[in-house]
Amino acid sequence: MLNEFRTFIIRGNMIDLAVGIVIGAAFTTVVNSFVTDILMPPVGLLLGGVDFSNLFITMRGGPYASLAAAKAAGAPTWNYGLFINSLINLVIVGFALFVVVRAVNQLRGPAPVAAATTKDCPACAMPIPLRARRCPHCTTEIT
Repeated sequence: MLNEFRTFIIRGNMIDLAVGIVIGAAFTTVVNSFVTDILMPPVGLLLGGVDFSNLFITMRGGPYASLAAAKAAGAPTWNYGLFINSLINLVIVGFALFVVVRAVNQLRGPAPVAAATTKDCPACAMPIPLRARRCPHCTTEIT
C-alpha cells in the first residue's frame, strides 16, 4: 500500500497539478491586488470618486459611514462593491488563462492526423475496413 501511495504521489501529473495550484494561488493574489489597488481607484475616480470596496446596502440598522463600521456594529450587509471587484477579478483571471492556453496550443501546433482505417465502398459509399475484399453492406467485390 505504501508503494502504491508513493507511486501515486510521484507521478508527473500530480506534481504538475500541485505546481499549478501554487502558481494559481500566487497569481490570484497578484490579480486581486491589481484590481483593488491599481484598476479600481481610477475607475472609481472616473465615476465621481466611488470606492467600490465600500459600496454596500445595510439590511437592518441605521446608516453607516463605511462597510467596516457596519461590520463592527454587526449589521447584515449586501456588499455589492466587493462583488463587483470579484467579478472584475474573474474576468481578468479568465482572460489571462485564455491567453496562456491559446499560446500553449499555438506552440503545440495542430494535432497529428490519425492514419485512415477505413475507405469508402465504390458502389454504395459506405465505410469499410481498408483490407476488406468485399463490402459487407452491398457485397460488391473490392479490388
